[in-house]
Amino acid sequence: MSTFGCSAEDVTTLQGFLGNTANAAGLSSFLCKKLDDVSSQLDATTLAVDNTYLLFSAYLVFAMQLGFAMLCAGSVRAKNTMNIMLTNVLDAACGGLSYYIFGFAFAFGIGSKTNGFIGHYNWALRGYPNESFDYSYFLFQWAFAIAAAGITSGSIAERTQFVAYLIYSSVLTGFVYPIVSHWLWSTDGWLSASKSVGPGSLLFGSGAIDFAGSGVVHMVGGIAGFWGAFIEGPRIGRFDKTGNPMVFRGHSATLVVLGTFLLWFGWYGFNPGSFVNILVPYSGNRGAWTGVGRTAVTTTLSGCTAAVTTLFAKRLLHNHWSVLDVCNGLLGGFAAITAGCAVVAPWASIICGFVSAWVLIGLNKLAARVHYDDPLEAAQLHAGCGAWGLIFVGLFAQQNYILQIYDGAGDRPHGLFMGGGGKLLAAQIIEILAIFGWVTVTMGPLFFLLKLFNLLRISPEDEMAGLDLTRHGGTAYIHHDGSDHPMHMHSMNGQKRPNEGPGGNYDGTNV
Repeated sequence: MSTFGCSAEDVTTLQGFLGNTANAAGLSSFLCKKLDDVSSQLDATTLAVDNTYLLFSAYLVFAMQLGFAMLCAGSVRAKNTMNIMLTNVLDAACGGLSYYIFGFAFAFGIGSKTNGFIGHYNWALRGYPNESFDYSYFLFQWAFAIAAAGITSGSIAERTQFVAYLIYSSVLTGFVYPIVSHWLWSTDGWLSASKSVGPGSLLFGSGAIDFAGSGVVHMVGGIAGFWGAFIEGPRIGRFDKTGNPMVFRGHSATLVVLGTFLLWFGWYGFNPGSFVNILVPYSGNRGAWTGVGRTAVTTTLSGCTAAVTTLFAKRLLHNHWSVLDVCNGLLGGFAAITAGCAVVAPWASIICGFVSAWVLIGLNKLAARVHYDDPLEAAQLHAGCGAWGLIFVGLFAQQNYILQIYDGAGDRPHGLFMGGGGKLLAAQIIEILAIFGWVTVTMGPLFFLLKLFNLLRISPEDEMAGLDLTRHGGTAYIHHDGSDHPMHMHSMNGQKRPNEGPGGNYDGTNV
């Protein structure tokens, strides 16, 4: 906070300047009171600006739900559009309730006793806001939590019972995800790079750096989706009798592109917004606002590089230019840079995006080979590229950027290729293993139990007919242009329409 106020020592010094005049003490107190008022107003202004910035970032991250909805809708077949849209809405709604009641407490609740594994305070926002955070922080973190659930819904699309969505979404946002966010983002988390309270010290002297959530959000959602899709099995007809993959194209490339751009826009709240506070000076005329700008640049460059790399790679591999593949490649670049967006230089983000494109291409080929079916490539994109992003931090994180954000001594470990040794890389690898293990032992058994009690997959008949018609009371698209009227249709056996002339031309008259 600001330092314009007066301390007792300042009052004494001021009285000394004024001398032994009769009003010296009163004038000193008056001046100091005015300075205290100025200091208080500056502090309030700083809090207002920081909270407004965080709220605006939260709104951008929440807008990503619209991007997820459009992307998912365009990536599935038309007969399942209403189903996937409803799951996206309920990811936010169910996630909002579960995260409010206990998810936020598991993630950031620190009471009189600390716990590096799980939070245990602020149930249903009790005792909130406090000296550390206001309501804006809860909203921002809730938007992150439902993003993880949205990732999972894409992996198990087109074949999952609706009740399964409700159960897994509540468990993921209310328990599984919050535990991981506590590890990495709470001040007492055992993996946290900002650990400042509780027993023990930073892991390997650095902690694991996952600035905006390549691991916390993307790996958690992607691994959960992997286990859901793996336990369910592929969609009917996705692989033929000989095991060759059959192409199931989504019904709308337009919606995919629209969703991709909305996600791109929202990522500017996801990554830069993770600074939380923007009015934090560094040195000279630089501060957190500089880091926010740099983070937006690294995010952009990684996504752009991944998109262009995917474009030409797919051209070389399959001899076509695919807008759908480019969109997924772009998102893979964003997922990868999310961990290190604030601690790497812009030039390094280009490397991140380039490698992430090949990670996604390679994992998609592997998925087809082992008959793994993920309609949105969500597990490959978010878990695979997210894991690469964590490794990337251990290789390219720069020491000066780390010190600006996480403080610490000048010898704090940083990227291996930046001369910082291997400690940070080791911490990043441990984060990958910890997240994979945690999500596996929680979400894996959950999906298995849902399958065991016949609550996971729909019947083959419903799957063939489509979830919209069998589970949601209709179809997403209702279109009448008159072409289905008997006067405007040939019968199946070639019978002419009424009033159709000898030459096959309809004369336009009514019968």
